[in-house]
Amino acid sequence: AHRIITQAVVVGARVFGRAFAEAYRQASASSKYAQSAAGSSSSSSHNFVSSGLTLDEACKILNVKPPQGGKANMEDVIERFKRLFDVNDPTKGGSFYLQSKILRARERIELEVREAESAAEREAEIKKGWKPKVYKDR
Repeated sequence: AHRIITQAVVVGARVFGRAFAEAYRQASASSKYAQSAAGSSSSSSHNFVSSGLTLDEACKILNVKPPQGGKANMEDVIERFKRLFDVNDPTKGGSFYLQSKILRARERIELEVREAESAAEREAEIKKGWKPKVYKDR
């Protein structure tokens, strides 16, 4: 009886060890892929956000054009977001998973536009130069 128990423990440890090693390999490969994708992307320093969506995936989900030069038709993005979000409402028989993907897609596009706007503001300030406000009455 002790031989069977020992054998079961050893086999279980082998299976667990192999599964753990495979999961580690996949996580490592995913990390390397994300780093290389972020390194090769010149348009944005954040190719992936916490949701893991790229800008292309977000645009495909909402069926909108990618932002050109940081400019996007946000009214169109919001309109499509609201429509798809409401259609996929779980209380109406929709999918929570799809609803969350739609939300993450909208957030990803908004992030890209915000980053482009802040970069444009920095460039404009650099071109204009820094002009501190000086009050003469003080």
